[in-house]
Amino acid sequence: MFRDICVKDFKENIIDIISKEYMLITAGNEESYNMMTASWGFMGEMWGEDSVAVVVRPSRYTMKFLDDNDYFTITFYGDNKDIHKICGSKSGRDVNKTALTGLTPITDDKYVWFEEARLVLKIKKKYVQPMSKEYLTDKSVDEKWYKDGDWHNLIIGSIERIYVKE
Repeated sequence: MFRDICVKDFKENIIDIISKEYMLITAGNEESYNMMTASWGFMGEMWGEDSVAVVVRPSRYTMKFLDDNDYFTITFYGDNKDIHKICGSKSGRDVNKTALTGLTPITDDKYVWFEEARLVLKIKKKYVQPMSKEYLTDKSVDEKWYKDGDWHNLIIGSIERIYVKE
């Protein structure tokens, strides 16, 4: 069972949970969705709204679902890294990640998330922009993270709801 909490009541260290737990970014609808593991992102205020920013490479299958939908979820699973081993290494183009992970999808008219999550953030997409090395002020970032030229898209969204598992 999930409990809806006010964003202002969210007290966890988002930097800590993103870097240690990782997250699933999921977009789509009941008939067709995809999720991927991510470990880079931010949370704060943007345009007067509680917001998150995530980055997704255009080559990732999930990016198609993010492009085609105005809403997405970010979910966290505690120490369960088995989910991330699959969702971070397999493509939904080739396999059914829901079946491989054993996750139980929950859907409504805008969102897809999973019963096994301990924390769910429902996000309304506000901004998408390709990142580019021409704007780097520290060129070592390109050398370290983008040798193949597969730069991320920056996606910013406002947090509509946060659910915690009871």
